[in-house]
Amino acid sequence: MKVLSLHDLKPEDHLWFTFDSAFDHQAELERELDSFFQALEGYADGWLPDIVEGKRRRKYSRPSVWKALEEERDENSTRLGLYRTKWPALDMMLRLHYPPLPPMLSVTLHIQPLSFFADEARCQQFVEMVRAWASRYPVSHAMAHSMADTELTGSPDFGRDKETRRRDGFDKIYEVSWLNVFGPKLVESVGRERMLSTPAWRVEELPNGSVLLVTWPTAADFASEEARQAQARAHAHLRPDLDFSTVLRTLLERSATLAPVQPRFPPDLAPLLSLVVDRVPFHERPRKIAEFNAWQPPEPDEWLPLSDALPPDVDDPERVLSSYRLLAEHLVAMVHSDVPSLFKQTPESLTDLDFYFWREDFPNTRLRHVLDEHVVPAVGAYLGQVLVEHLGGQWLPRQKLGEAQVRVGQRVWWPMVRARRYLRSRQSLLDFSLSHLFRSAARF
Repeated sequence: MKVLSLHDLKPEDHLWFTFDSAFDHQAELERELDSFFQALEGYADGWLPDIVEGKRRRKYSRPSVWKALEEERDENSTRLGLYRTKWPALDMMLRLHYPPLPPMLSVTLHIQPLSFFADEARCQQFVEMVRAWASRYPVSHAMAHSMADTELTGSPDFGRDKETRRRDGFDKIYEVSWLNVFGPKLVESVGRERMLSTPAWRVEELPNGSVLLVTWPTAADFASEEARQAQARAHAHLRPDLDFSTVLRTLLERSATLAPVQPRFPPDLAPLLSLVVDRVPFHERPRKIAEFNAWQPPEPDEWLPLSDALPPDVDDPERVLSSYRLLAEHLVAMVHSDVPSLFKQTPESLTDLDFYFWREDFPNTRLRHVLDEHVVPAVGAYLGQVLVEHLGGQWLPRQKLGEAQVRVGQRVWWPMVRARRYLRSRQSLLDFSLSHLFRSAARF
């Protein structure tokens, strides 16, 4: 049962939901949570979990839920994960805290992609589910919104440290999301009459004194100008100390930050930069794509005309060539579990290696003397072997390893020099990528 993990999927915006409430910790657990799962099963339109995970992974069912909660129970808490094996992806966590901690039912939920909630009927089902939960359990605060947009805000879940959040909770209205449930304490601090008169798509007082507020019919188009105006009107109404035009300007700036940017990467580096961008948090991707669109890496200059090549100066060329192959094999041995394509010694394996070193920030997370003495020679030898295998290259062995050259056509290339420059910093992994040198050599 393989789940669609958001950590494994290509970065894409998703619906993020949090829900914090009290619950009756003295009641029988199955009876206390029956309303929760009844609402989930009744309103999860197209995204119902099919996996329950506690100590082990099981197919979703009520008995599986109770078993997982029982397995995870410790002195003062328990939890379970709920996931899907089909699109859309779901990552949902239910946590229960027991005395001596304040009894709390906490839910976090991620559904990818956010575009799944472009349908108004589906959004209405989601709202009804949250309404059912908030009516049954005394809620302090709940919200649902674009994850990317939330990460750009000063929301307490992102803008304050954990200790402050734990101490103060959601102590005032920092942001107004697409969907909001404000608990009685927060409602009273704003003023119930003011809260209920908020200009929004839906405002409803719940039986326990909480207020449900939805700014716009659909979650997916939160960044449209109309949805932003609705969001700004609600926020400025609930926070009279804020100016509507200032709030709206901030929201529209966030929309501009999140607006998609078409990649126009340097062709030689497009495969590598696409992998790098996929590792960047979604809310930072447009900026990073624009940055790479404008960036031009230095042209590889680790070469000489064949007429200026250093001639071989070793007594036993075959022994030296064998040592280069062993160095390349050493690199494969070092990182093949993370970069299995290294076994193939292909141009694509160079891109995979570039990305692996960048992802791991290799130059800054390994000891410098280890890099210089072991990794640089191995990387240079591996690059040289790919030039030999795929471009008909020929090693020109030298007594000094750093002077080893590979002849390709009417040029000789210096793979060891490239490797040394390559492993200086994280940025140099891009500036002096192995795949870029290979593609330059292939053109000549």
